[in-house]
Amino acid sequence: MPELPEVEVTRRSFAQAIAGARIESVRVGKPLRWPLGCAPQSLVGHKVVSIRRRGKYLLVDLDSGLLLLHLGMSGSLRFSPDLPPPGVHDHFDVMTSQGTLRLHDPRRFGAVVYAVDEQAAVAQKLLGGLGMEPLSDVFTYPAFEAGLKASRAPIKQVLLAGRLVVGVGNIYASEVLYLAGIRPTVAAQRIGPQRARRLFDAIRAVLARAVELGGSTLKDFSSADGMAGHFQHEANVYGRDGAPCHHCGSAIQLLRQGQRSSYFCPRCQRA
Repeated sequence: MPELPEVEVTRRSFAQAIAGARIESVRVGKPLRWPLGCAPQSLVGHKVVSIRRRGKYLLVDLDSGLLLLHLGMSGSLRFSPDLPPPGVHDHFDVMTSQGTLRLHDPRRFGAVVYAVDEQAAVAQKLLGGLGMEPLSDVFTYPAFEAGLKASRAPIKQVLLAGRLVVGVGNIYASEVLYLAGIRPTVAAQRIGPQRARRLFDAIRAVLARAVELGGSTLKDFSSADGMAGHFQHEANVYGRDGAPCHHCGSAIQLLRQGQRSSYFCPRCQRA
């Protein structure tokens, strides 16, 4: 599933190229996770102002209203002035004066939703419960520490939930917990100030590095200009069960938490 780094990499790969473009036509394929919420033809003539990101959502600001894009489990975007004809898994095309933006989504868990503004009910339903943005100034240590102290849930689950901080998906949760020396099963409220600070710093460091490396490509993720990610090649624990820890040499272990895979070093992450 594309997480925050992959979505941010996608945003950066086409935001400048599409800015200022005028929508000339819209093609809607098979139904996606949620309905568009407007007649496709009503988007024609509008201008693309900018592309933003909130959590795992891309926000396409128009001169009137906005489109909220979610890549779902297997979705990806392409933007180019010369895309080939749409294939069986290409479910949404926005043809503009500067190129075509296409959503490719084999499993159709992604979505494109129109809202008149961010305060509209549909936008608030999707964005209203999201936590702090970890790569922005709104991500502060006091708020993060307070959120940890308020939860008895395992820290891995707290990170994945996205209500305290957004974008720490399964790969990145394992990596930040390793960097902070915290086992994924420990209750969030049991993490003391020193380790909480390490975790806070690790979240920023790991996600920033993932964006720098183009995200993670485990199966078929690529950015809107077709580039694959490389963060997976630097992973310390994720996907390395049985392999030696880079720091202590202990075998990396795998456990299941809420049907998700958690990787950790039993020596470097004792508690």
